[in-house]
Amino acid sequence: MATTALTRSRSLPAKSLLTGGGSRVASIGSEAETVAGILYKWTNFGKGWRSRWFLLRNGILSYSKIRRPENLNHLSPSSDDVRLIGDISADRLSRMDSCSGRRKQPKTVGIVHLKVSSFRESKSDDRKFYIFTATKTLHLRTDSISDRAAWLQALASTKCIFPLRSLNGDFSFISPKDLSISTERLKKRLHEEGMNENLVTECEQIMLSEFSELHGQVKLLHEERTNLLDALRQLEAANLEAGASGKHEFPSLGRGKYSECSTTASSDGKQEFEDVSEEDEPSFHDTKEYFNEPTVGSGSNLSNSGYPNIKRRTKLPDPAEKEKGVSLWSMIKDNVGKDLTRVCLPVYFNEPISSLQKCFEDLEYSYLLDRAYEYGKSGNGLLRALYVAAFAVSGYASTEGRHCKPFNPLLGETYEADFPEKGIRFFSEKVSHHPTVIACHCEGKGWKFWGDTNLRSKFWGRSIQVEPVGVLTLEFDDGEVFQWSKVTSTIYNIILGKLYCDHHGVMQIRGNRQYSCTLKFKEQSILERNPHQVNGFVEDVAGQKAATIFGKWDDSLYYVSGDGISKTKVSDPASNASLLWKRTRPPPNVTRYNLTSFAITLNELTPGLQEILPPTDSRLRPDQRHLENGEYEKANLEKQRLERRQRMSRQLQESGWRPRWFEREGESETFKYTGGYWEARGHRNWDDCPDIFGEFTEELVDSA
Repeated sequence: MATTALTRSRSLPAKSLLTGGGSRVASIGSEAETVAGILYKWTNFGKGWRSRWFLLRNGILSYSKIRRPENLNHLSPSSDDVRLIGDISADRLSRMDSCSGRRKQPKTVGIVHLKVSSFRESKSDDRKFYIFTATKTLHLRTDSISDRAAWLQALASTKCIFPLRSLNGDFSFISPKDLSISTERLKKRLHEEGMNENLVTECEQIMLSEFSELHGQVKLLHEERTNLLDALRQLEAANLEAGASGKHEFPSLGRGKYSECSTTASSDGKQEFEDVSEEDEPSFHDTKEYFNEPTVGSGSNLSNSGYPNIKRRTKLPDPAEKEKGVSLWSMIKDNVGKDLTRVCLPVYFNEPISSLQKCFEDLEYSYLLDRAYEYGKSGNGLLRALYVAAFAVSGYASTEGRHCKPFNPLLGETYEADFPEKGIRFFSEKVSHHPTVIACHCEGKGWKFWGDTNLRSKFWGRSIQVEPVGVLTLEFDDGEVFQWSKVTSTIYNIILGKLYCDHHGVMQIRGNRQYSCTLKFKEQSILERNPHQVNGFVEDVAGQKAATIFGKWDDSLYYVSGDGISKTKVSDPASNASLLWKRTRPPPNVTRYNLTSFAITLNELTPGLQEILPPTDSRLRPDQRHLENGEYEKANLEKQRLERRQRMSRQLQESGWRPRWFEREGESETFKYTGGYWEARGHRNWDDCPDIFGEFTEELVDSA
């Protein structure tokens, strides 16, 4: 029987394979064996670990789904030179072989080319290991330590063999210029048959015409193969060149950004995905591993690789004192139906950032706009519109689990964010107190983003509803403009139950050229089993749907070309769906505020920064700084002092106060940045900026 040749794997210590096992690997022969077995692959947070049948052959690792145990008879190898890893008995495979012709062959759902991939074992789990490709990270788990060692041994033996077969070697094949044809024999034979010259000439022309068509096809195949080899050489060079430094970087040959993964084990054993960085989000769904997006030029900024590496903090300061609870009912019973921005709440209900800084959180995934800029520059307007839509949705991801409200800025309060590692520079100002309006402006490489927001909020006892009023504008350097407004946000279960936030409504992203987009944020119901859904489409000026978008605002967003399938499950997207955006995982150092890794950096006051900031910057606000430091009593006292000053802001506004850095032409127009802030910062000229956080008297208001 074919199965009797399958042998159990002999396990070697995984450590020797990846560290000191170089001599062992080098001694494995010149041919890599074929191995197969069941591994558990992480798919997504909804389905968790799922069993897959893996086959390693000729430097390619492929895997298929196992929907029923009986399907193993189709997946099991029948060749005598295949080694089986795992606790699947040869007797069981033999019984299943008897009915191997009854069912359809299972479909391969993923392949990995080991020549341009890397792998390592998990530090926190002795049964897990990872495989890194140019587009994704495979999280795999075995049934035992010995099985993991066997798989790593097989991968290592294959890896040490295939780099020897360099792409720079002899890949000789027929070139179009080497192809030629002679009609002499044909003409001679036709003349022997007694055919006249006109018929001979006609037959010769037919033959030359057929050859010309065939020559064109060979030329096209030659060009495609040459381009493929060039791409593989780039991947191989990047993979081998990075091996010595312990990093693996892959050129942007389709996804448009680097996938960088450390080959050293993480020191944090508690972090589930210790190998994944912000710029390398793993794809947790089964999909074919091929590049299905157009290649962007070598000057692409999609990876942000040209930006400097700036180290920012990863956690908030440890609290200086123990936090005291407050009576929630005593705070809400007298404020039902009131505007939340005018309700005085204790500092307990705040998070240590202001609404000005909260606006900058929308730019966490600014690399999506970098991608949109590059795709549009290369002539792909559809992908530009898709990445703009992904950016518009990504701004909501940071709201998941955020139950505290940001500080309401004082009139004239500002916030700057200079993030050269993202290639962006952001500035915001509170331009109106009644109604509360915040204006912002951000500049990136090839694009500008600006807008203002007037939050109309209502406190209904059991929930808080916030309706943003205002238009956000994105303009690219080539003149293409997109505009949209945010959807309604609601926080539920204020009194009883678990607090949660939801966003619902329709978002219209209007473009001034070929494409526009419509996105629907589905409102969550009590019986909703798949919340936070976003569905929509991109259409051209003729109203034809060019692409369908689906996903979750707190997790990821995908698209398929054309009308697509409107009811595709987010947890199991179609095999032809392409990933637009995936949320960065939460930080390991969480607090009760549930700030993201990006939000933790927003209020950081680095050495030397305070000396160049204007006195109106949110980082200098004392109550917010005390709250971040865990000095709750001081924070409450300062908040009460500044709120007394805030109540005089309307009088200041009516007395002729004007924003310092923004203006608008008409009452219905959007506030726009007038310029000059960064120049004043360079000269540290803040003479016309008031000390809004300092001491004050009512006489100052009267004289304003």
